[in-house]
Amino acid sequence: MAEGTRQLWAASGRLPEGLIYPELVHTGISETLVQNSNAFNAASQGAIRLVPTRRRGDFAQDSFWKNASGLINRRGVAGSPENPDVSSNPVPKDEFINVKLNRRIGPMDQTLDSFRKLGENPDMETLSFLLGEQIAKSQQLDWLDSALLALVTKINATGTLTSTTSPEATITTNRLVDGLRLFGDAASRIIVWVMHSKPYYDLVENQISTNIDGISNFNVQTATPVTLNRPVLVTDDARLESGGIYTTLGLTAGAAVLEESEEPFVFNELISGKDNLVLRTQGEYAYNLGLKGTAWDVANGGVNPDDTALGTATNWDTVMDDVKDLSGVSIQTL
Repeated sequence: MAEGTRQLWAASGRLPEGLIYPELVHTGISETLVQNSNAFNAASQGAIRLVPTRRRGDFAQDSFWKNASGLINRRGVAGSPENPDVSSNPVPKDEFINVKLNRRIGPMDQTLDSFRKLGENPDMETLSFLLGEQIAKSQQLDWLDSALLALVTKINATGTLTSTTSPEATITTNRLVDGLRLFGDAASRIIVWVMHSKPYYDLVENQISTNIDGISNFNVQTATPVTLNRPVLVTDDARLESGGIYTTLGLTAGAAVLEESEEPFVFNELISGKDNLVLRTQGEYAYNLGLKGTAWDVANGGVNPDDTALGTATNWDTVMDDVKDLSGVSIQTL
């Protein structure tokens, strides 16, 4: 069959793609999420964590005790009057809040006639499982996209955590040092770089041109740029580029946490009233997103935020007193 005809049949729902078994789709989703989550958590050094859990409601709150100021004071031993009264201070407390994002799967339509054209023994189970795998991979791409949107927005809005130059130039190892410098004596908390492939390869080129002898040859030969002993997560996510300026993130442990807070639900429905009977597959799920050291602004950010709300820095309230207890730093380059 010509490719053009095949595409036309697929668009009309006539191309036999396989009968959908919801339970097998769910199995494919679950297995893929677990496997990919373990791999992703390890690759990012736990900076962006994908966690299977369950959460009720639209938000998740966790209270904590903040660092109390004035814990240690000089104590007089010969005061007048002797042994005077002193004032006490309450122990400060606050809470972290993450927000639930609701998502839809499909709907996807397929004619029943196309299933009959598969013959007597079509491998429906395998096709259903593969669909589940595709859904799970799409889920995780959406998770990463939402996390990067929130991280870039929040970190870039904190001037003391963003390294820029005027005019902007391409990335170098020196710029990575500039990024670490923003965390001062806590620079060791930056455990992974997240960057677009463009600055990544710029960094590789910089290493080739500036390190041509000695031990640095080893780095060039293995195609690994010198990244100050930190791994690099390379993704061409649109959140890392804006107007020709690229954001490279240096993240701390637990910089963003994504929780699979509601189990995916997939079902089939038979649609009549058409020339051909149609099997419609649709599903839904939800996940929670939280940023380190912040609380989602429930009043201003609202429930089930869209990308505009997620990308509004003031919707992520800082609840830690020290910026070194936040998600990390950003470096702006061409």
